Amino acid sequence: MQQGDRVRVKESVVVFTHPEHRGQAFDMQGQEGDVATVLNEWKGRTISPTLPVIVAFGRYKAHFRAEELEAIS
Repeated sequence: MQQGDRVRVKESVVVFTHPEHRGQAFDMQGQEGDVATVLNEWKGRTISPTLPVIVAFGRYKAHFRAEELEAIS
C-alpha cells in the first residue's frame, strides 16, 4: 500500500470522530478514500505504529491497520 492508492475499508471499524457523526459511533466499513501516508519512520528512525496507514476521506483522515483495508482500482 502506497501513498495515493484508492482503498476501501473492508472490516468493521468504529470511530467517534467522524465530522458528520461527532460523538456518536460511526462504522467506517465500506467507505472509500485515498491513502494519505504510510507511517514507517519518524525523524529518520524506523518505527512500528499500531495504526500505520492514514486514509483521507475528503477532509477527514483516519488511521488504519493494513489488514482493515483493500485496494480498489
